[in-house]
Amino acid sequence: MEHSNSTVIGTVGGTFLSVLPNLHSEDVLKTIILATLGAIVSFTISLVLKIFIKKHKK
Repeated sequence: MEHSNSTVIGTVGGTFLSVLPNLHSEDVLKTIILATLGAIVSFTISLVLKIFIKKHKK
């Protein structure tokens, strides 16, 4: 099934415009904070596991 670019853009644009009135600044701020925190935790755990695996391979 082929989709034209205008159909995809129209669908995404319509979805965005229908969600936009329901967004509140607190929700956006909370999402940004939680995404940042999640990225930091994920990166930290990755580094810790990498160090842990290197020490146990020796």
